[in-house]
Amino acid sequence: MTGEERVLVIVPTYNERESIAEVARRLFDATEDNVELVVIDDSSPDGTGEVVKQIAAGPRTIHLVERQGKQGLGSAYRLGFKRAVEEGYEAAVEMDADLSHDPADVPRLLEALEHADLVIGSRYVPGGGTRNWGLLRRWLSRFGNVYARAWLGFKIADSTAGFRAYRTAWLSELDIDSVHSEGYAFQVEMTFRTHRAGMRIVEVPITFVERETGRSKMSRRIVAEALVRIARWGLRARLGRFLPKRR
Repeated sequence: MTGEERVLVIVPTYNERESIAEVARRLFDATEDNVELVVIDDSSPDGTGEVVKQIAAGPRTIHLVERQGKQGLGSAYRLGFKRAVEEGYEAAVEMDADLSHDPADVPRLLEALEHADLVIGSRYVPGGGTRNWGLLRRWLSRFGNVYARAWLGFKIADSTAGFRAYRTAWLSELDIDSVHSEGYAFQVEMTFRTHRAGMRIVEVPITFVERETGRSKMSRRIVAEALVRIARWGLRARLGRFLPKRR
């Protein structure tokens, strides 16, 4: 994308005080002034919101949205996507706040977005990978992606990935409020809807680094939600009840 096209990077936070300033610094070091950051904080008890207010005094644009209570990842991204569309940004990037996604990779995602509607920072294409994961975590992630491909009929290697960029022209066509999933299921559903609509999806390799501070948001509930929802979408698609193909 050109430096004249506005980009909104959406970062949901919950107790990310130790990393959010570094995320912003690395992001702005790697990008031009057309890239802005919005932090959507769910009343973090550790004072993440206060840190964001402090760093927002710098020369680059940082927005802070403070929500009451822990409302979840999917709802944060829905809010961020709607803001990007309504305020005229050309692209929306989603990224974790714990440095597991390298902000320096954002320009590569935006470059690939020149020829795509969705760009996924993928761990499972040549050149991609993970670092500091145990065997169980690696197996669970691999299984989740194989499971999604089997049920949903696409060939995306890493549909559960949370580091990605969308063209807002596509998001404006999507009924964002109808995407009710949270966690990994949210990422898979967005991938599936983009695929079913006949939009262009590109994967670029990234290295996912397990967080060094704070606690992982992974839970059994998140995994169970993804398994159940993916099977339901697959069945509905087979019965022609999910979403019509656009092309």
